[in-house]
Parts: sequence; structure tokens; C-alpha cells
Amino acid sequence: MATTAAQPPSTHLSALQTARAWLESRLDAERDQLPLWLPVMLGAGISAWFVLPDSIGWRGVLLAGLAVMLFAIALGRGGRTGRVVAISAAAFSLGVGLIWTKADRAAAPVLQRPIVAHLTARVEKVDQLPARSLVRLRLTDLQWTDPAPANRPIRIRVNVLDRDVPAGLVPHATVALRARLMPPPPPVVPGAYDFARVAWFDGIGATGRALGPVRILSGGSSNEPVRTRLSRHIQARLSGSAGGIAAALATGDTGGIDEADQEAMRASGLAHLLSVSGLHITAAVGLTMLLATRLLALNLRLALTGRVPLLAAALGAAAALGYTWLTGGEVPTIRSCIAALLVLAAMALGREALTLRLVATGALVVLLMWPEALAGASFQLSFAAVTAIIALAEHHRVREWFGPRDEGWPRRLLRGGGSLLLTGVAVEVALMPIAIFHFHKAGVYGALANIVAIPLTTFVIMPLEALALLVDAVSLGAPIWWLTGQALAVLLWIAHVTAAAPGATTAIPVMPGVAFGLIVAGGLWLALWRTSWRPFGLLPIAVGTVWTLLTPPPDVLVTRDGRHVALHMTDGQTALLRERAGDYARDMLAEAGGAEEELVPLSEQAHASCSRDLCRATLSNGDRSWRVLATRSAYLVPIADMIAACRAADIVVSDRRLPRGCNPRWLRLDRPALESTGGIAITLATGNVRTVHRPGDAHPWVSATSSARSGQP
Repeated sequence: MATTAAQPPSTHLSALQTARAWLESRLDAERDQLPLWLPVMLGAGISAWFVLPDSIGWRGVLLAGLAVMLFAIALGRGGRTGRVVAISAAAFSLGVGLIWTKADRAAAPVLQRPIVAHLTARVEKVDQLPARSLVRLRLTDLQWTDPAPANRPIRIRVNVLDRDVPAGLVPHATVALRARLMPPPPPVVPGAYDFARVAWFDGIGATGRALGPVRILSGGSSNEPVRTRLSRHIQARLSGSAGGIAAALATGDTGGIDEADQEAMRASGLAHLLSVSGLHITAAVGLTMLLATRLLALNLRLALTGRVPLLAAALGAAAALGYTWLTGGEVPTIRSCIAALLVLAAMALGREALTLRLVATGALVVLLMWPEALAGASFQLSFAAVTAIIALAEHHRVREWFGPRDEGWPRRLLRGGGSLLLTGVAVEVALMPIAIFHFHKAGVYGALANIVAIPLTTFVIMPLEALALLVDAVSLGAPIWWLTGQALAVLLWIAHVTAAAPGATTAIPVMPGVAFGLIVAGGLWLALWRTSWRPFGLLPIAVGTVWTLLTPPPDVLVTRDGRHVALHMTDGQTALLRERAGDYARDMLAEAGGAEEELVPLSEQAHASCSRDLCRATLSNGDRSWRVLATRSAYLVPIADMIAACRAADIVVSDRRLPRGCNPRWLRLDRPALESTGGIAITLATGNVRTVHRPGDAHPWVSATSSARSGQP
């Protein structure tokens, strides 16, 4: 009797099983690196909330993350892939929920329209800005003398001229003042600084300036806060920007640095020295531990018990906490303090201190406490720099090249210089996309400048300043202050020489957000993985870089009030409608337009014709010419003439309401239109019109400013 044998089960794996096995092997090889992605996924969720416009999108990605987490748990079957996907999705959803909750909890009334008000308030914070002859006050517990506005802010920020600041003005004093206040301003043009977002998370509902002297009603004191007294003391010993930089290193107060010197520091890539962060905390902790170790080792009992390093680490931690308190406890300083404490804890436990796990832990703590910090340049710059330094130092080839070895001092010096140069280049490359995205400028010589400036600041300027302050207790600090001033003069000379070098900075138009995201994702992929798939991070970096370089500068930029217009002319120059525009408007338009040269008056251009009230300009793009018409004075043009001029133009811009018959061929941008769109950037070749206010954007600070524009409570 014939029988049929059953077919044996297939021994071949399906494509899905093969892919899963490959991924499992990859993740197993990278198991030590997997925890580093926890803050990355938390940050991805926070970023998604900032990018998506409304609660529908926020709920969607939050629920999608939770769904992916549950799906991975159900189908993971105990493998590493399922756990990684589940934890990553959970962190992503946590990031969305965290920033959404923080934004809701930060909700506070926002002023609806500009007003002039008499009010009394309690001083919450005093910032000295001597270089601008200003004092900046943050006020709360507001009591309105005049009829209060419909939406009464609970916290405001006011600039006061030095001559109007009374003696004895300190935090917690109650003051009376008259001030012109306005809602926190959104970006002037697309890509510019968004103060409205920052003010929302700080609870600031209005900003403005005092009109006349400020009077102290109660709580004034002749004893200024320690931070203020220390800044004044330092600036009394060192004049000009040298004193301002010395005060910034000691207290974080940058108000005493001249604008020209600040710009030179920014252009030379040395601006990070002015913000108290990792470098300064490290120097303070290192100097404290060095002195403590030497002094404690003099005690024979302590030296024999081996407790000297632990006690020195404890004193270093106390120095980090004290320095953070002294400098005002700003987020970058707190972030650096947390990292320093983690390093000291690792040293006390006998573990390797400087690792990417330390950076990841610091980032995780900061994002859990201040999720809104992710959107700021400070967070991005500091963590990118530290990540680049440690990732480079952990690379096996770098360890081979620059590891300690028995050799003469000339070779050690040369090897050390090469290590500093390579580190500087790596940091510059890591920071360049962030600087372009936020500031629209890319430095070229920053790595070279930092090779000298960082050791000069860490090992010369800061120790000299600390010694001078110590010796001032017996009034013998003058010689040391002189040496400190000379060292600071060298630092400023480096900044100005570097900034003035040909091609020191390159202006770049506003970077597309997606291109920035691709570069960041590729950089993280390169920094955090260790196996052979690491180089794949170069692909998104290349795509983002090419996308950025191919993005043309906008042909027309219009500020949200319609007063200022910048046109990218045929000869490559950027022309400004109003010659008397202030420095702030000029800087914003130049940065957003990627203009490296000074903005020129539109009235002097060959392809423009201007009267006292109107300017007509012709912009050529490809095979078409565009005619732009803009008003430039407060005087009304006769309606018939205005209507005729509008009909002959493609784009019309005005800071007032145009007559109903003014119908250009393409765009009409008058006051009502700009109130709904905010500032505008137009690229004529593609017809792309980017606006500050995206349709349907429901972020709370946008909704608040939208209510302010419409005048509704």
C-alpha cells in the first residue's frame, strides 16, 4: 500500500525573521550604548510637540507612541528589539506629555495691547546692564493704579535707564513706576528669535520700559545682593569690557560688555566663554579640589586614611553649588552643575567620570525639569559640544594617537596641541549647524581661536581673578588685577583679530527646519553608536547640509508691523526700505536674509524709484520681473494715485490699511494682512511665502499673541 510522506518543515527563515535576527544581533553588539538614546527619544517627543501645530497632532503622536509601546511589548517575545522599541516609544510619549503639561502649567495672562500704565510691584530680579546704561527689572505682585487692562499680567519685564534707578533697589523691594508696556513680541520675521515663547514659560505677560524715575515704596536696602556687589566690585577694578568679562566669569552678569566686543566674541566663536557653563564650573571645581588636596594632604592622619580625595570631591561639590548660586542659577549653569556633581560622584565611586552616560544623565535630568530648554540654543550648543568632545575622546583611533606614552616634552607638547586642535575642530563642526539654525551665521576660525582662548581663560584669567578677589580682602589686589586686565586684553585681542579675518563668518539664510532635524539625527547617530552601522549617520547629515546650502535667500522680507522691508536686489545686495531703521531691525533682517554686507538704502538702487512716501522696485528672478511697491511715510497718498500704483505692482507692502481698491497682481500685505500672518519671507523663484504665524497654530504663546493682535481677551 503506497503511503505519502509529509513534507518536512522548512528550515529557511522568512525575510521578517532574518531582519529581526539581524537587528537583534546589532542591538546586542550596541547594548552598552542603548541607554544613551533615552534622553534622545524624550527630546524627540518634546520636539514633536513644538513642531506639530495643535492638540489634534499632539494627542495623535502621544497615543501613537503609547500604541507602539504596547505593540512592542505584545510582540517582542522577550527579545532586546521589543524592549528597545517599547522603552523608546514610552520615552517619546513622555516627552510629548511633559512639555504639554509644562506649557499648560506656565499659563499666565498676557497683555492684549500696548499701554502706558502706573503701577506698583514687587521686584523679583534685578539685572545690571551698564554697557547699555540700563537696569532690567522683573516685577511681580502687580497693582495697577490706573484702570487695569483686561488681561492683567502677573509678571512683567521692564528696562529702566540708569539715571531713573533709585539707590537701594534690590529684589523683594516694592516700587512704583510709570511704564510703557506691550505684549511679548513674536519673531520679527520667520526664523528670528521668538521672545514670546521664552516669555510664556517664564510667566512674563508684558515687556517694556519705564517712563521716568522708579520710586521705592518699601523694602529698599543699601545692602545689594552678593552677586550685584561682586559685579560692581570687579568692574570698579577693571574698566570697560575687560571688567564686564571678568564680572561675567565670576557672576554670570554680561551686562558690562560693550556690544562691539560681544559681537567680536560671537564672530570668533568665543561667546561661550561669557556664559557660565561647563568650562567655568569645571575650572572652579578643579581649582578648589587642587587647593583642597594639597592642604588636606598636610594632615598626616587624613593622608594615611586615604580620605583626602573624598573630602576634596566634597569641597569641589560645595564649590559647584556655591558658584551656581552666585551666578544666578540660570538653566545653563544648573545644567553644568548637575554634570559636575555626577562627575564627582563617579570619581568618589571609583568609576570612569567623563563618559557619554554622564552626558545622557545630565540631559535627562534637565529635560525632565525644564523640557522647554530643548528649543533654546543654550541647551543645544552645550550638550552638542560636550557630546562631540567625549565621543571623539572615546574613539579608539583618537585614544591611540593621543594616549599617554613615554616621550620627550617636545613631542608631548606637539601631541597635546594636535589633540586641542582636533577637539576644537570637532566642536566647531558639531556647533556649526546649531549656530546656523539659530543665528544664521557660521564661524570658520573658532577652533583655532579656542585653542588659545580656552587655556588662557581656564588656567590664567580665572585663577588670577580668584586670587585678586581673595587678596582684595587685605587691599593688596591691585597688581593681580593689573595682570588679570592684561590677560583679558589678550582675550579681546584674539576675539577681534579672529572676527576681522577674511571669511571669519559666513551669513546663511534661515535653515529649513527639516534640514536641521536631519543633521541633528545624523550627528546623534554618529556620536552614540559604536559598530559598523555608525557611518550611516553621514547620509542624513549630507542631505541636510546640501538642502541648507541650496536654500536661496528670501527675495522679500517684511516685518510684522509692515514698516521695514528688505529686498534682495539683482546685484546681490540687500536693500532696506527705510534708511533710519534701528540696529535691531537691521540685524534681524540681515540675519534672516543671509546678508554678509551692510544693508543699503533702497532709494539708492538702480532698479528702484523712491519718493518721500512710496518706493517702487523691480526684482528679476529667472525669466520674470517682479514689481514691489511699499509705503515709507505716515502721509497718505491720494487714493486714485495709490490704486493706480497698486494695479501696476505684483506685491504691495504697507504699515497701514490700504484702500479697498488697491489690488496688486499677487500679494497685498497691509496692516490687517500682516496682523494675521506676522512677518513674511518670500522666495519669488518658487513662489514660497513663509509666515511667522502658521495657520491653525495653537501653541499657547501663539494663541496669546493672536488674541493680543485681535484685541480680544
